[in-house]
Amino acid sequence: MLHTGRLTDRQTYYYYSTAFLGGVITVKHAVKHRTVDWFTFSHCLMDRDRDRDRDRDPKPTIAPPNSTAATSAGLPPLKQMAVQQQINPFTNLPHTPRYYEILKKRLQLPVWEYKESFSDIITRHQSFVLVGETGSGKTTQIPQWCVDMVRGLPGPKRAVACTQPRRVAAMSVAQRVADEMDVMLGQEVGYSIRFEDCSSAKTILKYMTDGMLLREAMNDPLLERYGVIILDEAHERTLATDILMGVLKEVVRQRPDLKVIVMSATLDAGKFQVYFDSCPLLTIPGRTHPVEIFYTPEPERDYLEAAIRTVIQIHMCEEDEGDCLLFLTGQEEIDEACKRIKREVDDLGPEVGDIKIIPLYSTLPPQQQQRIFEPPPPRKPNGAIGRKVVVSTNIAETSLTIDGVVFVIDPGFAKQKVYNPRIRVESLLVTAISKASAQQRAGRAGRTRPGKCFRLYTEKAYKTEMQDNTYPEILRSNLGSVVLQLKKLGIDDLVHFDFMDPPAPETLMRALELLNYLAALNDDGDLTELGSMMAEFPLDPQLAKMVIASCEFNCSNEILSITAMLSGNAQDWADIFMPTAKKAADESKMRFAHIDGDHLTLLNVYHAFKQNHESNQWCYDNFVNYRSLMSADNVRQQLSRIMDRFNLPRRSTEFTSRDYYINIRRALCTGFFMQVAHLERTGHYLTVKDNQVVQLHPSTVLDHKPEWVLYNEFVLTTKNYIRTCTDIKPEWYVLTSHNVKLKDSWSELLPN
Repeated sequence: MLHTGRLTDRQTYYYYSTAFLGGVITVKHAVKHRTVDWFTFSHCLMDRDRDRDRDRDPKPTIAPPNSTAATSAGLPPLKQMAVQQQINPFTNLPHTPRYYEILKKRLQLPVWEYKESFSDIITRHQSFVLVGETGSGKTTQIPQWCVDMVRGLPGPKRAVACTQPRRVAAMSVAQRVADEMDVMLGQEVGYSIRFEDCSSAKTILKYMTDGMLLREAMNDPLLERYGVIILDEAHERTLATDILMGVLKEVVRQRPDLKVIVMSATLDAGKFQVYFDSCPLLTIPGRTHPVEIFYTPEPERDYLEAAIRTVIQIHMCEEDEGDCLLFLTGQEEIDEACKRIKREVDDLGPEVGDIKIIPLYSTLPPQQQQRIFEPPPPRKPNGAIGRKVVVSTNIAETSLTIDGVVFVIDPGFAKQKVYNPRIRVESLLVTAISKASAQQRAGRAGRTRPGKCFRLYTEKAYKTEMQDNTYPEILRSNLGSVVLQLKKLGIDDLVHFDFMDPPAPETLMRALELLNYLAALNDDGDLTELGSMMAEFPLDPQLAKMVIASCEFNCSNEILSITAMLSGNAQDWADIFMPTAKKAADESKMRFAHIDGDHLTLLNVYHAFKQNHESNQWCYDNFVNYRSLMSADNVRQQLSRIMDRFNLPRRSTEFTSRDYYINIRRALCTGFFMQVAHLERTGHYLTVKDNQVVQLHPSTVLDHKPEWVLYNEFVLTTKNYIRTCTDIKPEWYVLTSHNVKLKDSWSELLPN
């Protein structure tokens, strides 16, 4: 059966309650439908399309410029110009042989057939929408063409910005384009993501997350540095992308020289065209092949188990070569799936082909993310096929193109942010994907040759339960940071700001209320000096307020460390201590535990890491995630530089002083006084601001129930939990929340 439930007024989720294994699957291919027994699944994989023609149109050979083949008459004029360029215009050195190897592949991308059309439209129009199917080459080639254009214009030389919704894409695409342009990453081509800037004064093409360009606009409202701004993957409709579109719509009116390109991988571009004053549209098809779609006949009870079984069946039974791409919802699921697939394939014996399993999620370091481009293992002497299996979050839907993928396994779920303004709770929930996402996922299987997509949900669920498109993030998010950024940009009339999809008035009011309580806005809604400073920190408003206020309590060094631990990769205990050795990791965590709670325990872990000289071996011995701690250390350095810029003192109370930990806990209250709960006689906690019944999260180090706790996060699962908690005194709450109106019943609990 298919069970449904409501997340918000506009969202529906569903979960499955019957088994996939042992059932039947419906095969949909063109207009043919047939059903096969799951245990004969191998036959349905093997008996189709044995003699499909996979030949491609022959492509002209490209050789270094000294070769006569380099000027092959078969090349169109624009491609001949690219091939014949002998000196790198950025380094004034001859191109390397690798440049020509890469160029050969570049010229085969579908986007090159439209270079003339692109040049014509960007010359005649200030802004336009470009729809390029995944794999068309738009993300790598269009920005390079824009660089060539701005370099040829008279006047001051301006750069090209290309925004990405995800850090992984910004970093990996920047590296690829640097290779294509034959330059060093960080020089002419760079990237900028939160807490990491790999660019220089020489950078003429910068890939960045959309949030980073929005931050640049705070100090450069007209974005004078750039001649062309490209909003890539605009169909994902992130918070920052929606705000950027509103900002850029105004900037282009004041800067006739600025070109804006909105790029999307989906065909619903009409909305973007209308928003940008009926601007023109350029459509570039991808080079896709037929993809066979398989559905389950019944909803799936355990999609993770079914996904693992499907990968193993494909590896064992499919005679054709080809890699697998499995979509899962998050790091924990991905790590579990990788471990189980490897173990089960290893147990099948030496006759089965080798398998290379590669995880992909946003918090992986860049060198591990690049593993997705590695080749699969070779065939064994007995003919057994080696395969690469990439297990990814939805970042592999459109942001990254992985050649060689022939089989896609789609359980139909992703994690989405959902905000309830009435109780001020923002949660990351596993929800059903949209039809548009399902189509994008299936399309990954047809990049290089015909592929197959195994949807672990019913065809009925696809047609009747899934939304057509994912709701924009702005309609389901806490807007505190957004409103603060808009105020910093000088946009005071939020009601009439040109949102593509205006958020609910209640959500905007909650954001204004929060910022007023934090003293970032005055009672008239104007940005205060404190609010202006808070906007410069790439943090949630509560954390930014806490960092600034910590100077008054002589504990800014410690608050910086705690904030860095909460803002880097280490956002909960599962990220800090190795989940693969849970029992040993839990014991290790308790060795660092502080009696007053989780924030001070985070501080203890960070201090121990630094005292042991950031040792990888120390992390291994203590079951601590080295990568998460290094990420936190990098975040801390960046936040320290922002503090120095504002002359905010970095200092500490003497460790031997009785006020050392008290000052830190008081500083925590300055940012999170709206996230406080009181212990009731029933043994449950009640949140002070919104009267929600909650419990301490099982991961807390608190071995007792303090009367008053401050919490960092409200976690909505089967129960209402508060996570990352610290014991506080009610008088600290009174001192920091003087402008928060409390119910009389709460006021009676507080000391006079």
